[in-house]
Amino acid sequence: MINPFHHSHNFVFAGIRFHLLLQFGPYLVGGRKIQMVATCFSTAITCLLFLNFVAVAYTSKDPDLQGEALIELLRGLNDSNHRMADWNYFFVSPCFSWSHVTCTNGNVISLSLASNGFSGTLSPAITKLKFLVNLELQNNNLSGSLPDYLANLVHLENLNLANNKFQGSIPSSWGKLVNLKRMDISSNNLIGRVPVQLFSIPEFNFTATGLTCGSNLAEPCISRSPAVPTKKSRLKIIVITACCGAFILLLLGFACQYHRSRRLKHDVFVDVAGEDDRKVSFGQLRRFSWREIQLATGNFSENNIIGQGGFGKVYKGVLSDNTKIAVKRLSDCNSPGGEAAFHREVQIISVAVHKNLLRLIGFCTTSSERILVYPYMQNLSVAYHLRELKAGEKGLDWDTRRRVAFGAAHGLEYLHEHCNPKIIHRDLKAANILLDDHFEAVVGDFGLAKAVDTQLTHVTTQVRGTMGHIAPEYLSTGKSSEKTDVFGYGVTLLELVNGKRAIDLARLDEEEDVLLIDHAKKLVRENRVDDIVDGNLKCYDRKQVEILVKVALLCTQSSPELRPRMAEVVKLLQGTGLTERWTEWEQLEDVRNQEFSLMSSHFLWPEHSTLHQEAIQLSNPR
Repeated sequence: MINPFHHSHNFVFAGIRFHLLLQFGPYLVGGRKIQMVATCFSTAITCLLFLNFVAVAYTSKDPDLQGEALIELLRGLNDSNHRMADWNYFFVSPCFSWSHVTCTNGNVISLSLASNGFSGTLSPAITKLKFLVNLELQNNNLSGSLPDYLANLVHLENLNLANNKFQGSIPSSWGKLVNLKRMDISSNNLIGRVPVQLFSIPEFNFTATGLTCGSNLAEPCISRSPAVPTKKSRLKIIVITACCGAFILLLLGFACQYHRSRRLKHDVFVDVAGEDDRKVSFGQLRRFSWREIQLATGNFSENNIIGQGGFGKVYKGVLSDNTKIAVKRLSDCNSPGGEAAFHREVQIISVAVHKNLLRLIGFCTTSSERILVYPYMQNLSVAYHLRELKAGEKGLDWDTRRRVAFGAAHGLEYLHEHCNPKIIHRDLKAANILLDDHFEAVVGDFGLAKAVDTQLTHVTTQVRGTMGHIAPEYLSTGKSSEKTDVFGYGVTLLELVNGKRAIDLARLDEEEDVLLIDHAKKLVRENRVDDIVDGNLKCYDRKQVEILVKVALLCTQSSPELRPRMAEVVKLLQGTGLTERWTEWEQLEDVRNQEFSLMSSHFLWPEHSTLHQEAIQLSNPR
């Protein structure tokens, strides 16, 4: 396979390699001056750094094989709308931050690719995803025959290819999919007879096709069970139902009589038996029934999806009293990771109550579902207003962006300083800051948050988060603290000012820094603060912009000890103490630049040598 890092970009990636050496150098050499070890940081050390990061962040044996498979799959699907723009080699592994991908133990188990405008075919590369359990490709324009090699996905439980343009018949080999529980291939140009083995699937849908079901099932093929009751069995069912109904009415009569005799002062609500075998209870939060959530979301209609994250999809909904809600349906909730995410988010949000933190209305639990219910944020996320607006929609003005910066700071300060145990969010970014009806910032998505004893300075965990927002010490050691959140907040400030993502590969074409932090530093050094500002902002206060940019750079210093605490950040945003802090930062930057110049002299290559270098690989070939 052709290496994605083309020879013409060798020198650019060599520059990125030097940046990484400077960024992580202090943690690799224990704080000694870089001059003493400059000659030790060779190309081999750089590669080892990346391999070490992959080893820390993932437990999968073949993450690159899965990434290669997904890239081949995407190429076959023909993503003409570039919906999967974040599926690229720069992000190392699909389990880290690729959208629409769900993993367990480093293995891809779910692909949710419905309604993305794909117009290609289903590549055989999908068979490399050996642990795939869920495949959703409905509502696209995929064509060709139904691939027989899907029979190799022995762990597949849910297959949805509905509303595409597949042709031909169902491969007989699909009868080997013994773990399949749900299959929907409706609304396709299919012909022939349905293999009899597929009628043993608990739930299937063959409607709006030319398929025939044989003599055992009436047309069209829509039943959830292939069995058709006989006249005798129907009569038996009616008799049993009538007897049960009479017995239930008798019980109701006794219950009503008992209720009248017991005049309780308050209503007592009791869970229906079997509704939740684990009897989860969280204080005064409202417990919703499964039926309530189904009705509110239109039975989890694809049209009601408003977001999707690493732990599930988010749907908008309306309760019976017309209250608008956002429903987070956790995927793979029976796995240790999914169950832990549910308990973590409920417990943390139950403790943390603040106007700039997303509050939890209630939850719903069954033996197979974990649901979280939040108030619906009509104005969606900050990321939406910065980068995803539709034609004719108005972006955020400067005053609103500044108000968001203050609101998010107050929310994080509350988590760090006023909660016991203190709470580390670990995934702060523009996409996780919602906007209420008055465009006030509301920090949400606590799926990766950690509660930490106030006596502890940090907590060591598996590295999670979003590339570009993760603090360097967390990447290199797995240790997170409140200073990890401060780093993410600093990057978010730059997002608010600049409007772009934390990592933007498009800047390579302009020979600019890929990381937004480095891009901002360069412009500040050149006294070009105005060039940092989002081009969509026509009116802003330059002095306020300078304050936000300076605070952002103070928050994103490579050493966590040098970063301010969130309580101090709030004061810095108001200008208090900023001059002294900024002077110290400038002095440190001068020292770093001198060290960088000294280090660069040890790695100078002849200009013509770049023509013969091998392409730099961030991981194994794929």
